[in-house]
Amino acid sequence: MQNAFIHLTVGLLLSFWVSSLAPRLLAQTPFRPDPTTLASALQQHYDQVRDFAADFVHVYEGGALRMKATEKGTVLIKKPGKMRWHYNTPEEKLFVFDGRTIYAYFRDEAQVTVSPMPRDDEVGAAVLLLTGRGDLVKDFRPEYVELPDLASDSYALRLEPIVPAPDYTSLILVVGRSNLMLHQLISTDRQGGTSTFRFSNLEENLGIDDSHFSFTIPPDVEVIRHDGVPQ
Repeated sequence: MQNAFIHLTVGLLLSFWVSSLAPRLLAQTPFRPDPTTLASALQQHYDQVRDFAADFVHVYEGGALRMKATEKGTVLIKKPGKMRWHYNTPEEKLFVFDGRTIYAYFRDEAQVTVSPMPRDDEVGAAVLLLTGRGDLVKDFRPEYVELPDLASDSYALRLEPIVPAPDYTSLILVVGRSNLMLHQLISTDRQGGTSTFRFSNLEENLGIDDSHFSFTIPPDVEVIRHDGVPQ
């Protein structure tokens, strides 16, 4: 599940940038906007977001092993390409993306995995969103979907990448109708698994310091370095 998280995070969670406080005129319309209009509004907001912090609950279901796992933690993200995912329940683990390298630290296993960030020609449209070269309307086909537990005050917007992505088939953004705040991000992988992130206490444009995205490998841990990472 370690590698799955790394690829999924790089390829999917960056869509979280596009949410929160999108244009109020759109949010206050009495009718549901067409999906392309909603995607355009979210993209406009994404372009203005420099960083954010949030709490999250991550639920993974299905996949090749037909498993279910629920985890909790906090996340910091900063353009371009910097992320810090700190899982604290049920076990502690840390994923740090410094813009060039990905560090995955599993405290209970005393292990650190070091991987290079994917190059532009190795990633799909969702990753390009983070670097400012992606576009929700140009790179995805948006459509509304109905979810079994969708609240009456929310929209669920499905995004299918126009160019197929290697690690997922689609994304679903669940946003509030009144303010377009992001409630959930749901992704479906190519093994049939569903990964759902529920966010709370979201804050944007905090001026997060780069020091949060620096990682020092602890002593006395096993270090696994993937190809392309300097020794």
